[in-house]
Amino acid sequence: MSLAKLIAVARGDAPADLLIQNAKIINTFVGIIEEGNVAIYGDRIAGIGNYLKAKRTVDLKGAYLAPGLISGHAHIESSMLHPVQYAQAIVPRGTSTVVTDLHEITNVAGIAGIEFVMNWAQKLPLDMFFMAPSCVPATHMETSGATISARDIKKILKMRNVIGLGEMMNFPGVINGDKQVLDKISAAKGTVIDGHAPGVANKHLNAYLSAGISSDHESTATEEGREKLRRGMHLMIRDGSSAKNLDALLPLVNNRTSRRCFFVVDDRSCSDLLQEGDIDAVVRKAIQRGLDPVKAMQLATINPAEYFRIYDHGGIGPGYIANLITINDLPKLEIDMVFYKGELVAKEGDYLLPIPRTSGEELNTIRIKSFGIEALKLTTEATSLPVIEIIPGQIVTKKRVEKVKVKDKVVLSDIEEDILKLVVVERHKATGNIGKGLVKGFGLKHGALASSIAHDSHNIVAVGTNDQDIYTAIKHIEKLQGGLAVCNNGKILADLPLPIAGLLSPEPLDAVAKKFSGVEKAALVLGTTPPAPFDLLSFIALPVIPELRLTDMGMVDVLEFKLI
Repeated sequence: MSLAKLIAVARGDAPADLLIQNAKIINTFVGIIEEGNVAIYGDRIAGIGNYLKAKRTVDLKGAYLAPGLISGHAHIESSMLHPVQYAQAIVPRGTSTVVTDLHEITNVAGIAGIEFVMNWAQKLPLDMFFMAPSCVPATHMETSGATISARDIKKILKMRNVIGLGEMMNFPGVINGDKQVLDKISAAKGTVIDGHAPGVANKHLNAYLSAGISSDHESTATEEGREKLRRGMHLMIRDGSSAKNLDALLPLVNNRTSRRCFFVVDDRSCSDLLQEGDIDAVVRKAIQRGLDPVKAMQLATINPAEYFRIYDHGGIGPGYIANLITINDLPKLEIDMVFYKGELVAKEGDYLLPIPRTSGEELNTIRIKSFGIEALKLTTEATSLPVIEIIPGQIVTKKRVEKVKVKDKVVLSDIEEDILKLVVVERHKATGNIGKGLVKGFGLKHGALASSIAHDSHNIVAVGTNDQDIYTAIKHIEKLQGGLAVCNNGKILADLPLPIAGLLSPEPLDAVAKKFSGVEKAALVLGTTPPAPFDLLSFIALPVIPELRLTDMGMVDVLEFKLI
């Protein structure tokens, strides 16, 4: 692109490559709607005004024109989609930019996992920016497939489109001054550093923020979000597949605070992408809850762009990237056309570009030390044990101590009390580690569920009513080289293969969503499971979210930050 030519088009002396006429322009800079034409040269907006000369014109006839949506904190691996299929899912929904922390695939495959996504990102009609994963592994109380040191962080920060340090999940390490954690933060000095501080308050919050961390997406209560805003954090308002915090945090958005807030999805499943959408679904929900539509658009465009210092994104102005969407009905956010760098890439929900070939990229990463069913036994001399209680709609859990069902010192699932066996099997280095514990809230009456998606180290996690079904489900995932499985009476009822790092499928969105729906429906047959049971299961091994978790090394009390 010629800068001189861009300026000539802006002056009106040269024709635009594309002229979008008669638009109601959503001005995210000042929060108004104005009418006019938008002239585009190459991948940039040249100007807004009474432009007439252009090689191509699009007449909106009074429809709305807005900046492309920005997904400001997403783990794209949670969609279970190959990057190519992920783009096909979100681009027609109006998402033009994604800021992603690839700590899922990095925990499995290291820097090679980052490079896998980066290489595909260059081929997609989607601006993908990366945050260097700060917690690989998330803690010392689990086994991951890779380790990212402070030296690695410096290397990653030099890679293409890496703009900062990903969420610092080891908040106890920050607060207590752990040297390795602080070295990683120091390595990212001068960049954007994302936070992860569930329930952190008062002086502990001050300690966490004093390290240079500037955002948080883990607030689940209004007062928690209010304190973090007052202490200078940017508030990421999350509404994903598992954690839905919009209703609790939306009351905090007002004329004084709104520019310090933006919407994120964090983790969003393929089914939700297909049925509801991406960031557009969060914007739509916020408008339905009473937020002014223009303000809602600011929280999905200019606010994340400015926070992440992507200063040529998020607005319709001279020199800005021409990532644009047209909207027929603003309150309902009915998106029609999507332009990426000035080119039409989607219309009426259809992706318009050729689909690159993605076969032969399996990244075989399931390495389990051989074990028999007897290895799943949980023995105790006690009558009561710690139990993880899940909370539907949230990824935080409660720590309970419950009387357990024991026979000959072997702990059994107590179906009547909904206290079920929980198992985490190490799958990266064939260590033979098997964590065993108990969980309350899954509602299974029969069978077992298993998954190789288990944030963030992604060992195999399984929950069930009996060891035989748990064992069968785990062995089936090993055979698939990753995926989800539902088992009952020793038979696999449904599965979803995820052969790329045990996290992703190479198949199209529709096919993956259909199989994902299949495993969720099969899970429902086994009992009264809560919504999104596999999403809940995927977080049960994450030892940085309070209160109690299970890793391959054992039960973790997150608040005490130790194995118990």
